[in-house]
Amino acid sequence: MTDCIFCKIVAGDIPADIVYDDPEVLAFRDIQPQAPVHVVIIPKRHIVTLNELTPADAALVGRMFLAAQQIARDLGVAESGYRTLINCNRDGGQYVMHVHMHLLGGRFMEWPPG
Repeated sequence: MTDCIFCKIVAGDIPADIVYDDPEVLAFRDIQPQAPVHVVIIPKRHIVTLNELTPADAALVGRMFLAAQQIARDLGVAESGYRTLINCNRDGGQYVMHVHMHLLGGRFMEWPPG
């Protein structure tokens, strides 16, 4: 998708502070962090929202969660705790229309979140 900022990051057209990269998943630091650790984890293949996932995407979604686990360990928040969050569509807080997961850590996470 040519106008998707995350697809441009995957293509290398827009620089990002990459913290994880495998054949299917990419993760980078959020440019407007909401916690000391704030990473965005995306599938490299463009999928607009959670609503577009199919059963064939189950392994990809699992890879995103395994990437989050590895990133949390690498960035030192696995033991103290972290939050993963996926927003869906505008009312759910999704502003970049490419499925993505936020990993937040490095501070106590309040509840309810929003």
